[in-house]
Amino acid sequence: MPAPINPFKAGLKSGQPQIGLWMCMADSYAAEITAGAGYDWLVIDGEHSPNDLRSTLRALQAMAAKPVSPVVRVPIGKEYLIKQVLDLGAQNILVPMVETADQARDLVRAVRYPPHGRRGVGAIGARATDFGRVADYITTADAQICLIVQVESRAGLAQLDEIAAVEGVDGVFIGPADLSTDMGFAGQTETPEVLAVIYDALARIQAQGCAAGILTIDPAQAQIYLDKGAVFVAVGMDVNILVNGLQALRAKFGAV
Repeated sequence: MPAPINPFKAGLKSGQPQIGLWMCMADSYAAEITAGAGYDWLVIDGEHSPNDLRSTLRALQAMAAKPVSPVVRVPIGKEYLIKQVLDLGAQNILVPMVETADQARDLVRAVRYPPHGRRGVGAIGARATDFGRVADYITTADAQICLIVQVESRAGLAQLDEIAAVEGVDGVFIGPADLSTDMGFAGQTETPEVLAVIYDALARIQAQGCAAGILTIDPAQAQIYLDKGAVFVAVGMDVNILVNGLQALRAKFGAV
């Protein structure tokens, strides 16, 4: 039996838009609720949310019965951590703050088994192989792992063409919050100066034959990104949706 087919990776390759959502609540109950909402992909955020390996595992388990692709954002692109997340059964890995093509190539090696990479061969006892039941996992897993690198600084933009051209990088995700701050527009992700840089970056990624992605909590801006060719767009965050919904409901009954 081979490794499971990865529909998110196939979707990126086909160019079919993939609509996603960011999950920051670090709670498996919330993950199960969100997984049933019809999104194509959901990010389990381990960089700016309180997720660790165990909460990531619980989220993956909660989402498993739903037709949605989990994407795990690791806090840092360390090989040991990527290996652990892959062995949990994650097929889609998002790595923040990638700034060079050499760094991207190292990450490709981290998600692939030898002889094409350096991923440790120990998944026989892990969830990724259904605890040994997926007999052909080792020989088929590489083709189903999706690596997304996050470019979110001026240094990263300087090497964006080279990063997007690295064989084995399935997508490049532009991080608007860090990028805008690095450009001197802290907290202003949709100023004309920042948007001009983002639109140019999306075009440059596509020119290299790579899938481009981004996050926004503004539905109108999300549609603009899609119109400009972004293939995978996260259109909101679970915590913001909860906050906005709670406050809107309370506002119906007068001022606090």
